[in-house]
Amino acid sequence: MIRRAGIEPGAVEQIIGGCVTQVGEQSLNVTRNAWLNSGLDHEVAASTVDASCGSAQQANHLIAALIAAGAIDVGIACGVESMSRVPVGSNLYQGPGHYKTPDYPYDDPPKAQFGGAERIAARQGLTRADADAYGLRSQRRAAHARAEGRFDREITPVPLPDGTVVDADEGIRETTAEGLAALRPVIPDGIHTAGTTSQISDGAAALLWMSRERAAALGLRPRARLAHQVVTGADPYYLLDGPTVATRKLLKRAGMTLDDVDVVEVNEAFASVVLSWAAHHDADLDRVNVNGGAISLGHPLGSSGSRLLVTALHELERDGGEVALVTMCCGGSLGTASLLVRE
Repeated sequence: MIRRAGIEPGAVEQIIGGCVTQVGEQSLNVTRNAWLNSGLDHEVAASTVDASCGSAQQANHLIAALIAAGAIDVGIACGVESMSRVPVGSNLYQGPGHYKTPDYPYDDPPKAQFGGAERIAARQGLTRADADAYGLRSQRRAAHARAEGRFDREITPVPLPDGTVVDADEGIRETTAEGLAALRPVIPDGIHTAGTTSQISDGAAALLWMSRERAAALGLRPRARLAHQVVTGADPYYLLDGPTVATRKLLKRAGMTLDDVDVVEVNEAFASVVLSWAAHHDADLDRVNVNGGAISLGHPLGSSGSRLLVTALHELERDGGEVALVTMCCGGSLGTASLLVRE
C-alpha cells in the first residue's frame, strides 16, 4: 500500500490494526510485529485492537479520529487474521479462566454466533429456502464481479515461496440451489449451512488515511472521507443484531436515510443477519453487497472491516456513487458502521 501511494514509510505516524485471535503468531501486538518484520521505519508506532469481527473497522475509526483531533496527520488502519494457522477460539480454550463471571446476567445463544443467527432467523420467520437463496445470490454476485475484474484494483497479489502468486479470493465457487439444499445444517433443525455462513479465511487489508492538508502537500488526491462512524452494543440474546442498531444510529447521526446511500456493505456473517437487517431498514437487497460478501469471499475476522471499506470505496468509484455505508455484526453483541463519502 505504501508503495502504491508513493510515500515514504516514515511519513506514517501511527498504525492501528485489528485482530481477533491474538495468540501465537498473532500475539504480542501483531500490527507492530508485521511492520517491524517488513523492515520499515522502526519509529512508526503501531498497536492492535480487538473488537471481535469489527476490529479492523474500529481501527479505521480510531485512525480517522486521531487525524480529526489533530494528533496525527498520516495513519494506516488495517486488519489481519490467519484462521488456518491460528484457529478461532485459540485464545479462549487454552485458559486460564473464562471470560464470563458465574453471575453473568444475559441469556447468550447456545453455540455462540451460530445460535444467534438461528434466533434471528426464528424471530424474522426466515426459512432454509430464504437462507439458501441468499447464499446463492452471494456466490453468483462474487463470481460475476470477479469475471468483470471488479476486484483487480483492490487486491494486492501475494507471491508465495514456491513461486505461485495468490491474486484472487479462493472462496468463490460454482454453486447451485440444488447443491445448497443438499448441505446439512450446522445446528440440527437450523436454517444455516456451510453455504449460507461466512467462510473461515486468511486475509489482510489496509487503508491509508491523511489530513486533507498533508495529502495536498504530498501531491495525493483524497478518494473518500470517513464522514460518520458508530460502534454500538446490541441485545446479547440475539448476539448479531449489531448492524441493525448501528445503521439506525449512523443514519440518524448523519441526517440521512438509506435512499441517500449509493453503496451498502453488510457483512455476511450469516444469511439471516443480512436478511434481518434488510427487513428492519426496508432495504432493497439489489443494492446490498452487489459484489458478494463473506459467504462467497470469506471472513478473516480481524481483517474484514478494512476489506469491506476497501470494497465499498472501489464500488463507489466504479459505479459513480457518492456515499457508502458499511456495517458489521461483532462478537460480544456489538455492531460497527461507517459512512464513506467520495471526494
